[in-house]
Amino acid sequence: MAQGGSTSYDNLDDVSCPICLEIYEKPYRICCGHVLCSHCLEQYMALAEPHCPVCRCIFNPQKRKKDSTLIKLIASQKGTCKGCNKKTYLNKLRSHMAGCNKLLSTAAATKFKPVADTSQPAPRDVPNRQTFQCPYCGQRNFDTNGLKIHVNENHQSSKAQVVCPICSSMPWGDSNQRSGNFIQHLNLRHKFEYDTYVDFSIDDDTMLQAALKASLESQ
Repeated sequence: MAQGGSTSYDNLDDVSCPICLEIYEKPYRICCGHVLCSHCLEQYMALAEPHCPVCRCIFNPQKRKKDSTLIKLIASQKGTCKGCNKKTYLNKLRSHMAGCNKLLSTAAATKFKPVADTSQPAPRDVPNRQTFQCPYCGQRNFDTNGLKIHVNENHQSSKAQVVCPICSSMPWGDSNQRSGNFIQHLNLRHKFEYDTYVDFSIDDDTMLQAALKASLESQ
């Protein structure tokens, strides 16, 4: 909180976006009262049925408003960097912490470490094929079966064409391909978890050859 009219703001949680958990950048308030950074809000505005990611209320993207009070606050109050303890204005603190040497060195020290010695490089940029986001409302962390249950229970009446998050996460997937009937596609196409049957460590040609070989052997 600001103390005695000074420009020191100690509780950064009060001025942090609930999605990116960073200090607000271009904050917007939606009809339910929650505030998000503009770039965090954009991903939910693009959904077929925009829901607030905090309270799940449906909101109208056209009625979002810049939070002028919050914008003035972060421009006039100072906060303290968690790494080097330097005080700077809140609207500059986010970029400062992104480049703070002490914070960067701490992050580097907590990178992935294998449990035993290995000659293999540490995994990097591994796609998430375990959990998925609902393309209608944006709710996250569903496995394949959980996504099917959620969509069938909550979005049966939706006619919007959306991209299948499961297909688009696959090596052969197209993130721009929209399904004309996503619920039907989900129920018919995704009856099992891909990682049970697919080896993602091999390329597409090798997977095809393995599938053909298995098909011939089963005849």
